[in-house]
Amino acid sequence: MLSARERMPDAAATDSSSMREVRRSHAGSLWFRLREHWPEYLIEAWALGTFMVSAAVFAVLFEAPGSPVRAAIGDPTLRRVLGGLAMGLTAIAIIYSPWGQRSGAHMNPAVTLTFLRLGKVARWDALFYIAAQFVGGTFGVLLAWQLLGDAFALPPVRFAATVPGPGGAAIALGAEFLISFAMMSMILAVSGNARVQRFTGLFAGLLVATFISIEAPLSGMSMNPARTFASAAPTGMFGSMWLYVVAPVLGMLSAATLRVRLLPRAPVPCAKYDHSPTQRCIHCGYRP
Repeated sequence: MLSARERMPDAAATDSSSMREVRRSHAGSLWFRLREHWPEYLIEAWALGTFMVSAAVFAVLFEAPGSPVRAAIGDPTLRRVLGGLAMGLTAIAIIYSPWGQRSGAHMNPAVTLTFLRLGKVARWDALFYIAAQFVGGTFGVLLAWQLLGDAFALPPVRFAATVPGPGGAAIALGAEFLISFAMMSMILAVSGNARVQRFTGLFAGLLVATFISIEAPLSGMSMNPARTFASAAPTGMFGSMWLYVVAPVLGMLSAATLRVRLLPRAPVPCAKYDHSPTQRCIHCGYRP
């Protein structure tokens, strides 16, 4: 007898004709989307908000001057690697949580826009996902500020802001483009393979950990416009915001374009890291 996951359409499966008709008929309906899909929108806000609270806690733990962990671990590179590991595990936990499995745990406007470009997310859903990501991420930073106080707000933590490194904006722009390109290339390759699709979130978390460990000195390792906006909002430090919008979006869209051109017949996966058989999918129409 087939398991629930084996009976479930794989992440790259196309919608049934009836479901496509329903989606087309409601594609422009704002109120339909809000009424039917509001739980997924709130989950996206929760997901990035939770990620930002975790980022704040670990930034204070590893970098705040009064932290005993900082005092015990004198090597800044080791602290950065440990912080990257913590954030990678945070991403994995969110992705594989029941709520993360329901919305797809994009947590990133660049991811959502890429799946919109690939035709895997409806326009109104994309709009509300992105709005929720910005609101949720900002709320997470403000909540962390209330909980952690000056240890989070003052240098060197400074709201865990992502800013260009000593190499300047050009280096940061190129680095953000490359890591965003690599992340989306991995997502499309792994989630498009039915045998390993369930490991997409694991690979995403590993890449987050790796990029923080290696690339963070160049750009702060954002890969996410909403994440950078959230950290910049309390201080109004938006001078480099354009960089963290342009590079992640172009990097991920470029990865998607390259995949479609190189593998025009390959199915495009559904807009989820983990397509759980127990959670509905507003993107492909799956119902458990």
